[in-house]
Amino acid sequence: MGRPLARNIDPDLDISAHFVLAEELPESLCAADLFKHPAAVIIEVGSGKGMFLVAAAEDDPERNYLGIEIAGKYARYTASRLAKGELLNARVIAGDALTVFRKLPGDSIAEVHVYFPDPWWKKRHRKRRVLNERFLVDVQRVLLPGGVLHFWTDVKEYFDATLELIAEVTSLAGPTDVAERPSQHDLDYHTNFERRTRKSGRAVYRAEFQK
Repeated sequence: MGRPLARNIDPDLDISAHFVLAEELPESLCAADLFKHPAAVIIEVGSGKGMFLVAAAEDDPERNYLGIEIAGKYARYTASRLAKGELLNARVIAGDALTVFRKLPGDSIAEVHVYFPDPWWKKRHRKRRVLNERFLVDVQRVLLPGGVLHFWTDVKEYFDATLELIAEVTSLAGPTDVAERPSQHDLDYHTNFERRTRKSGRAVYRAEFQK
């Protein structure tokens, strides 16, 4: 399923407080330093058009939310939504999540959310999946004790293979099943992909792991 197009951004909107280029980050990155107020940091890998990031930042102002999105246009669009909402507890990095995670210190992130990552259907391309061995080892390293990894996908093969890999290369506790929450209105979903998947009647596979 292809990604929907991001809307054009108002060229007069200042997104500098919400948008960061990965190549401009220091080699050693403390995610908390990206925010004005000290608080627990939650990372979403693949923030897309920002549905989860914006809603979470609005609903949970006492914690800081950091999105990482490889598509620059989507990252800028999400930053524009954060800027319009004046959500100073959320920012988005445009770049590769695997590279960003290698810069983070250990025991520094409260939660990592990965929702509907690209499954890279062809076997020869599966090495490009974000949930690979090196990334999962980094997730365990950067999570605080008690920190949680959230993983959702609509691809059963990707779900099963990832759960096997997590068990093989990490000592994270889980998986814990996550029950589907009934939506209260048309936009009451974690992400646009979840909305489209559930409205089409297809299954969503969800799991949590804890350090």
